[in-house]
Formats: sequence, structure tokens, C-alpha cells
Amino acid sequence: MVSRLKIGRGVKRQQGFTLLELMIVMIIMLILMSITVPIYNRAVVSAREAVLRNDLFELRKLISQYTLDKQKAPQSLDDLVQAGYLKELPKDPMTHESNWEPKMEENVISSPDQQDPGIDDVHSASNMTSSDGTAYSTW
Repeated sequence: MVSRLKIGRGVKRQQGFTLLELMIVMIIMLILMSITVPIYNRAVVSAREAVLRNDLFELRKLISQYTLDKQKAPQSLDDLVQAGYLKELPKDPMTHESNWEPKMEENVISSPDQQDPGIDDVHSASNMTSSDGTAYSTW
């Protein structure tokens, strides 16, 4: 009786991957993900911090412009929107809401014609700390 299986060239291997091959691929993928995920997270935080710095700069600039134009400081950040200085109040990139912390003047008058004190600074409402260790609410 002749064996139907031939050893050597004519043998067809069963197609597919072995468990060992699949495990090696999974381990390589986990190693790559453990390297890239922290880098991605740092990039996201850095981008949010850059947006926060820019938003604070713009809001402070608009508060100053409003104070000079109207001869009084805004009483709320909504005054900037109502006066047309902003289309809408930007969202704080750290809290994802428009909940900025305005800082009211304490008897500081920016111009000689200004009568009423109002907002002279704005900060983030977030209680988190930045990548450099300072609180976002102090920026």
C-alpha cells in the first residue's frame, strides 16, 4: 500500500497562522502602543495648553479694548459678546465649557474717564495642573 502523503515538495501545508505567530504579532503591537499612546497624550495636552494660552491672550486683549472703547470695564464676559467684540465666548479647552473665571478690578481705573470698576483679567476655571506644574487657574 502506497502512502498518499508525500514528504517533501509535494506536501501542502495547512493555511493559517499558528498560535505562536499570533502571540508574537500581538506582543509587538502592544509594545508599539505602549510607546505611542503616552506620546499622543502629551501632544494632546500640549495642544490644549497652547489653545488655552491663546484664548487667555485674546480675552485679555478684548477686555482691554472694550475698556478703552467704552470708558468702562465689562461687568461680565457676556458684555464682550453683546458689544460685538466676540461672536461667542470660547470654551475653556481644559473644562470644555465656557466657564472662565473673571477677575474683577479692585479700585483700579484704567483710564481717566472710566467710572465703574469691572473685569480686568480672566483665568481658566480648571482645577488641574499644567505640564509645567502650575495650575491652569493661575495662567
